[in-house]
Amino acid sequence: MTLTRLLEGVTCDNQIQDCEITGLTSDSRQVEEGCVFVAIPGLKIDGHDHARDALDRGAAAVVVERDLSLPRQVLVSHTREAYGVICGNFFGNPSRKLKLLGVTGTNGKTTITYLMKQILECAGKRVGLIGTIHNEIADMALPAKHTTPDPMQLHAMFARMVEAGCEYAVMEVSSHALDQHRVAGCHFVTAAFTNLTQDHLDYHPDMESYFKAKSRLFGMCDAAVINYDDAYGQRLLEETGCRKLTYSCKNDSADYIAHDIRFSAKGSRFALLAGEQLVRVDFCMPGMFSVSNALAAAVSCLAAGIPLETVVQGLSQCTGVVGRIEVLPTGTPYTVIRDYAHSPDGLKNVLETVRGFAPARVVTLFGCAGNRDRGKRPLMADIVAQLSDFVILTSDNPRDESPLLITEDALPGLKKHKTPYKVIVDRYEAISWALKNARDDDILVLAGKGHEDYQVLDYGTIYFDEKEIVLKLLGMESPE
Repeated sequence: MTLTRLLEGVTCDNQIQDCEITGLTSDSRQVEEGCVFVAIPGLKIDGHDHARDALDRGAAAVVVERDLSLPRQVLVSHTREAYGVICGNFFGNPSRKLKLLGVTGTNGKTTITYLMKQILECAGKRVGLIGTIHNEIADMALPAKHTTPDPMQLHAMFARMVEAGCEYAVMEVSSHALDQHRVAGCHFVTAAFTNLTQDHLDYHPDMESYFKAKSRLFGMCDAAVINYDDAYGQRLLEETGCRKLTYSCKNDSADYIAHDIRFSAKGSRFALLAGEQLVRVDFCMPGMFSVSNALAAAVSCLAAGIPLETVVQGLSQCTGVVGRIEVLPTGTPYTVIRDYAHSPDGLKNVLETVRGFAPARVVTLFGCAGNRDRGKRPLMADIVAQLSDFVILTSDNPRDESPLLITEDALPGLKKHKTPYKVIVDRYEAISWALKNARDDDILVLAGKGHEDYQVLDYGTIYFDEKEIVLKLLGMESPE
């Protein structure tokens, strides 16, 4: 490949000399003879500081966003954005050979992308998936490090999807990815907006910045699928210029509406009003937020051209999502549920749903993540205390923060209420105590980890699969 070909679609602010290139990287440690090095400024390391060394090691060119007066430099206005486009070019722009369906928002992204994949497969389509739990190329699962991968990994994944015969790719698009231009150069058939509630304010300065990051996706799509029930969704509806489709569980002014919603521990039933058509949906996941997620997936697939009857069939055949209101097979006289809820709104959604079918106490075990937004810790505790009959405050992923100090940050939220609680900092010990003290007909909610099979501590990452831990503590065989 030539340098000129690699830079197609990128505006360069200086004259470049064309040459053959052998590779591409944004990691100076991976520079090899003939490759192109893209200098990206990060939070801790600035790639520009290593540009000269990259040339000394044989780089054919360095892409920079400030003039370093180096030979073979390519000057652009924004290297992160350029890198996304360049990575697409490097792999032959595989995203253009796929129909991309994106989902963004604080909560619901994982569930919605899984539902979309199942609906599309019900329609006979071959589908790839990129998201939080793992990535999928048709039936093959691959590990996921980030919700939305680095551009090099992202386009490599797209290329593998194309090679495997995929026609569609559904993906979670995080605010971090949008802010860092990881999907630059991609175009989406549909982009869904779920909601916006307090989260990630350790990264974004405020909610306005968080919203603006999410909004970028809707300048990259043919059709926006927007939650009419969310205040930020209403704002997005006013500010977005593309075709817009709305869904709602509450308001008849939306384009697609869920009526006659009924819940049980086994799932949800509702009538979907789509224009003049009314169809019944049986869906395996309980809760109003689950119905909202189902609507987002349904409308996204409808906007992508999937027939309504196929969409309904796909939702009805859904088997649920790992770590999302997942009932563990304990065989005990009480019920154990694990869920990924790790934000105030996420906890509120899950616990309100559980309260709707709980025959006795709701016992919630939760923690707050380290090195993340400290402001949401007491808010999380406040909601858990409001919606639980007993609370166990423990660790989540403390990272290099003191777990004890994290729990102290959360405690004011618990102390606002009379709900009894217990603090057990070690999460394994907390789960053990919860199982030993559970009563008949209790519902024990393990919140925060969900699908994750690890815990991040100050000395590193350990294996920590809560499903296995629960079954082991109960003397049962671990799942295969």
